[in-house]
Amino acid sequence: MHRKSGLVYSSDSDDNGEIRSAKLFGRERPIHHVLGGGKVADVLLWRNRNVSAALLVAMTVIWFLFEVAEYNFMTLLCHISISILLIIFIWRTAAEIFGFRPPMIPQMILHENTFRQVASTVHKRLNHFISRVLDGASGRDFPFFFLTIICLYILSVIGTYFSSLNLLYLGFICLETLPFLYERFEEDVDHLAGKISTEIKRSYRKFVSQFFNQIPRGPVKDKKIR
Repeated sequence: MHRKSGLVYSSDSDDNGEIRSAKLFGRERPIHHVLGGGKVADVLLWRNRNVSAALLVAMTVIWFLFEVAEYNFMTLLCHISISILLIIFIWRTAAEIFGFRPPMIPQMILHENTFRQVASTVHKRLNHFISRVLDGASGRDFPFFFLTIICLYILSVIGTYFSSLNLLYLGFICLETLPFLYERFEEDVDHLAGKISTEIKRSYRKFVSQFFNQIPRGPVKDKKIR
């Protein structure tokens, strides 16, 4: 088996019209490892259902407050902070009066390792994507380059009809659902992606043979070595 640049990873030649053991985006590892293999991947693949559901509900509430209720960000932040501080104050005061357990506030609420893991995962994925796009623009990976152009154009059209907040919320919904659905229907998606990749490559070779190869080229002059 050998690696091919393009949309899929296959053990067969594209000319045969058959694709076996194809993997989307040329990956060789499971989707969980591609997403980082840590807590972030567990959340995106719904292996930690409580955290995934909590994030989905939280993002939906935030989207509703800003987009539907038209809350101002600073106003909402201040109201949430006031509510949290009042709840803690009332809880602690009532605990001292009635003698029950006061609220336990941890010394470290936001752990540094979580931020490092998220930043590392985003950095690796973004760097890999930019490298693939630049390779495609250089003519090394035309199917991926063609797919990127189509996706960017679709996003530009969607951006004219939706606000930035709606696009962010839509992107979050895609992150929360597409990896999970892909892992569940991996074989079907890979098979369909393989067919599409084969057709794109075949059409590209046909286009090159019909147009670019018929362009007359002048004689190549040997450079004189001084």
